Amino acid sequence: MPSVVRLPYVSLPVLLALLLVLAGAGSVGASDRPGIELSESQAGTGGSVTVSGNGWRPRALLTLLVCGQAEPKRGVTGGTNSCANADGRAVTTGADGRFRRELPVVEPPVPCPCVVHVATVTGSGAEADAALQVAGHAVEPLPAEAAGGRLSLLADTRLRGSGGLLTWFGSPPARTLVVTVGNVGTSPVKNPVFQVGTSHGVFAPQWQDQRWRGSIRPGGRARIELPVELGAGAHGDYTVSLKYGGKVLAEHPWGVGRPWGVTLFWVLVLLVVPVALFRAGLAVIDHLRPRRPGHAARTPRRVWPLVARRASAEPWFAPDADPPRSTGT
Repeated sequence: MPSVVRLPYVSLPVLLALLLVLAGAGSVGASDRPGIELSESQAGTGGSVTVSGNGWRPRALLTLLVCGQAEPKRGVTGGTNSCANADGRAVTTGADGRFRRELPVVEPPVPCPCVVHVATVTGSGAEADAALQVAGHAVEPLPAEAAGGRLSLLADTRLRGSGGLLTWFGSPPARTLVVTVGNVGTSPVKNPVFQVGTSHGVFAPQWQDQRWRGSIRPGGRARIELPVELGAGAHGDYTVSLKYGGKVLAEHPWGVGRPWGVTLFWVLVLLVVPVALFRAGLAVIDHLRPRRPGHAARTPRRVWPLVARRASAEPWFAPDADPPRSTGT
């Protein structure tokens, strides 16, 4: 008879419990995103609120700011220029990605609605906002969105271009960031403003606003080309990031070679300059050295005058001397 493999008996309640546990674990992982909470949703100038956060990267350095013209859904529409940067605070998350920090409440440079804006300083970019009512501060409606549509990345990004001779000698490396985006909204996007950032190592990106001229209809796509440039003499591993509407659309690595021409230049300088200084010093010493009298008029010695003088010293060897006569006996 063929052998029959018996499976362990599992009751239906136990199976359902296992499925619920797995579903709960999946939901926890899906909701594990950076978030913040405030101890008070309204406070006056001179007071303070306690900001608590969870879901952040362990040991990450964060900045806490009070920003105006912002809301959690749209983010800080005016960028960090809308925030009270001088009165911000910094905090480092724990090993579990949590933090707790007291933040003074000040009036931002622009009207409310206001938020507490938390963002990473180093490493991969992450940010979160929580609404805060600053008592006594002016309130104005948020500006209408420049475009009613929403852009989404449709294709992988790439950097176009290469270095040249000037880059080899320390000129700023430059490339063109090429992306393909699509409008997934219900209205056209006209002249969108993107933010292009470059980061080196663990440091956060340095963002720069760049406007793309054109219009993208709903359901349409467009190829976006934006210039990217680093500082003079930059080298190493960089990351180019593209952000639109407060959301990072793409990131692309950029390996920049070392400008060996600069190194070669300094090596030549260290070799040529000492030799030139040494030769100049010898010339100066030779010019300032005292001369002995008659030194300039002295002619170089030759061997034949010495031989001639020796020959003239012998009278019997002189050409005009008569040979000695012998006397007869």
